[in-house]
Formats: sequence, C-alpha cells, structure tokens
Amino acid sequence: MLLILSGVVVIITVYCLIKQYETRMVLFCAGAVLALMAGDFMGPLKAFSHAMLESKLFEAIISVMGFAFVMKLTECDKHLINLLIKPLKKAGPLLIPATTLVTLFINTSITSSAGCSAAVGGILIPLLMAAGVHPAIAAAAIYAGTYGAIFNPGYAQVALIVDVAKSTPVAVVANHFPALLTAGVIGAFSLLIVAHLRKEDKGYKLPAEKMVEDTTGNFKVSFIRAFIPLLPIVLLVLGSMNVIPAFKQLQISHAMIIGVFCAFIVTRVNPQKISKEFWKGVGDSFGHVFGIIICALVFVAGLKSVGLIQALIDLMISNPSIAKISSAAGPFLLGVMSGSGDAASVAFNKAVTPEAVKFGLSAMDMGSMAAIGGALGRTMSPVAGGLIICAVLADVSPMEVAKRNAPGMIIACIAVLILLLYR
Repeated sequence: MLLILSGVVVIITVYCLIKQYETRMVLFCAGAVLALMAGDFMGPLKAFSHAMLESKLFEAIISVMGFAFVMKLTECDKHLINLLIKPLKKAGPLLIPATTLVTLFINTSITSSAGCSAAVGGILIPLLMAAGVHPAIAAAAIYAGTYGAIFNPGYAQVALIVDVAKSTPVAVVANHFPALLTAGVIGAFSLLIVAHLRKEDKGYKLPAEKMVEDTTGNFKVSFIRAFIPLLPIVLLVLGSMNVIPAFKQLQISHAMIIGVFCAFIVTRVNPQKISKEFWKGVGDSFGHVFGIIICALVFVAGLKSVGLIQALIDLMISNPSIAKISSAAGPFLLGVMSGSGDAASVAFNKAVTPEAVKFGLSAMDMGSMAAIGGALGRTMSPVAGGLIICAVLADVSPMEVAKRNAPGMIIACIAVLILLLYR
C-alpha cells in the first residue's frame, strides 16, 4: 500500500512540475510527504543537511556562475557572441545536434555531468539562444550530450564493468563504442526533430535586457576578449587529455578563477567591480541553481525512505529471466526517478552482471547496457543536477528541458539494447 501511495505522490509531483509550479517548493514538499509517509520524520532535514555538503558539485556551480557574471560585466560574452553569431546562424537546424555532439566529446574529458553542464552550458546556451534557438531546446542540447564520459576508459562505471567482466578498460570502451556513439547521434537528431515539430529550432528572440548581439554592424569584435569565455574550457580539456600535463590538476573552479583574472588583464575593468560581480554570481547560483538541487535531493531521499527506489532495484535483480530487458529498463527508469545514472547500474552490475553467462550473455555487454541505460535515464530526469543547471542557465523549468530530451533518450536506450544484447 505504501508503494502505491508513494507512486501517487510521484505522479502528482510530476504533474505540478509540468504545470510549472515553483520547482523548489514542489520537490521539497513531495520529498517531505514521502518521508513522513514512511515514518522517517528526520529524513527531509537530514537530506537537506547532506545536500549542503555536496562540496564538489557546489564548487563547480558557484564558480561557473560567478565567471558568467564577470563575462557580462566585462562584455567578453558580447564579443564572443558577435564573433560567432553569423556562422552559427548559417549552420541552421544542424546547430542543435552539433551542440549535443560537441558536449558529448567534451564530457569524455570533463566526466562530471553537472560540471560539464555548468562549464559548457555557460558558454553555449547563450550562443544558441542568440542564434534563435528556444531556451528549453538550448538547455536540452547541452544535457543530451552529458553521457560521453562512458567513452573514457578511466571512468568509474567503466572500471566496474572491467572488474566484473575481467577485461581491460580499452576493451570495454571499444566494445560499447558503436552503441554509445549511436545513442549520442540518436539523442542529438531526435532533439532536432522535437525542436522542429515544436517550431523551437529558430526564430526565438531574446528579451531586450538580455540582448548582446549587435544588429547595427558598428560593433568591433576583439578576438582576445572573445576568447576569454572559452579559456576555462580550453584549459580543462588540455589538462584532462594530458596535452599539457601541468593543467591536469586544474579543477573547474580553478579554470574559472583563472578566466576571471585573464578577463581583468584584457579588459582593465575596475577590479572591485569584477570582485563584486563574481560574488554576486556566486550568491545567485546558490539561490537558484543549488537551491533546486538541494530540494531535488530531498525528493530523492523521500523516494528512498518509502522504499520505492529499492523496490525497483529488487525487482530488476530478482527477475533474471528477463535479464536483457531489465539491464536496460531498470537502470533507465531509476535514472529518471532519482536523477542519478549510477545507483541502479552499480547495483545491477554488482548483483546480476557476474551471472551473465547463465543468461547466455556477455558480462561486458550486460554491464555496458546497465551503465548506458542509467545514464540515458538520468539525461531526461527533471531532478538531475546537471539538467537543473542547464535549465537555470536558460531560465526555464527543469521539466521543460526533461520532456524535450525524453523521446531521444527512450529511442537511444532501445537502440543500445538491440546493438549490445541482441546482436
């Protein structure tokens, strides 16, 4: 009975998010109700406190938002947009899938989906919007490419598959490379179709107060200033790919701070103004971005309290007769519900994947299916931290972003299932 009632609460929560009621209020209240239903009176408060300690996620978000505010103050973002806006408009509808595939590539280096969303979204989302793409599609285009980390042989999920399959990281990545690349292409072009059907692929006009594109033709672009918004990404990619080993230790926050100092050197804007604007961005990010993430974690804690997440995991693990389907559907659905692609895939790969031979399957194939399925589900979850970041950067509801990514992620999951387990 408890699971049925909790399912009703989840449905009501989704309805309220679709109706665009205040996101933080809806998620926090839903999490509190679920926890109280389970008799876990301290659950929501503990989840709230635990979310405050998400230092790695917090560090990336506030530094990116602070950097974004400095770019507006120094007008470096204006120089970048005016430099790129004409070639971007010439790209036409292909701009949307190109953005997703570029993010997919960058995510192989910046493997955190939230960190990648913040770092890449802060640059590309305003560019897409300036090129006429609807904000929700712009945000979705970034987050639809945040499972490229599974291409990285050093990624934690790959390491788990290696251990279970008794193989090597390169062999595991080579095995699922075609399927994962196919998923990326499907996600990218499905989003293009969604945008076209909704008439959101072109024609969007930025509000006057957000307009940074010069339409008079009198604005002179400085290439050095235009490069500053891209500098943090360049530093992070060069370091993570070991092109410049000295940059390998850079965190996202470090790269953003370097970018702020470079903005001052190039523009000579009053350093007091830069400092005030950076910390204004930090405060804004806490209230908007991190506030939603905190409430999303309270909601997920409520799901755990009533046992809904564990029930789904148990169902997935206890039905080996449908191992092929459950290795895709289980992690996918849990990824949608929890906003994390890791929880279900790790549970599945530890409990079921070692027995893959009994089902006539390869442990490597089954393990990759669970990992990719979880990542695809997370990519259409309105409570996923990275999706929330993209939504806030685009100033839209997380649910609006999630529902645009949903068709592509569902089709991509089916395609990966066929390519890995039915070949």
